[in-house]
Amino acid sequence: MPIMLPVDGAEGPDRAIRTAPRCAGIVARVTAPLPPDRPPGRAPMRSGRSGDGFMRCSDGHIRWGLHGAAGVVFVHRGADGHPYVMLQKRSAMAHEGGTWSCAGGALDLGETPLEGGLREASEEVGNIPPDARPIGHYVFRPADDWHYTTVVVEVTERFGDSINFETDAVGWFTPDEVESLATHVGFSAAWPHLRRIIETAD
Repeated sequence: MPIMLPVDGAEGPDRAIRTAPRCAGIVARVTAPLPPDRPPGRAPMRSGRSGDGFMRCSDGHIRWGLHGAAGVVFVHRGADGHPYVMLQKRSAMAHEGGTWSCAGGALDLGETPLEGGLREASEEVGNIPPDARPIGHYVFRPADDWHYTTVVVEVTERFGDSINFETDAVGWFTPDEVESLATHVGFSAAWPHLRRIIETAD
């Protein structure tokens, strides 16, 4: 079962990532605004040494992201109050091309999952609405020295285009529609936890 942790003060996402047991999933809720020095409408500046590259993790598996990795699931609530999720179709140039997933990639040194996820998203699907608000995250930690954090971010308008070679298409889907898509294996594993965050958000 995932570990439920509040995200405020000492119980924040960084602490959760450090103390999570191996192979545990962490579901956490956040209400903090986006960092004021990193306007979401523009691509954030790279904060440190690039994390692009493969590493052999402590469990013996090779994964992308020298400092871990992160992604962002954007959520928009329609006029009827129902949530719609933005996903992108991965191109043949990407791992598991042809499947649907969220924007994401390797974290730079010193970069938080939210910062890295937003940077990757701006590179892959375009400018992010300035009122974007993180509402929760899920951490997958298969090894002691590597983790992937998926941040759920709510926006008040739909956006997104395929702007680089990694993405063939961008679409907005209801949670039920997501269930019927051919999704990336990693996203498929995280989706039940992400859906719970989306459907129980205030």
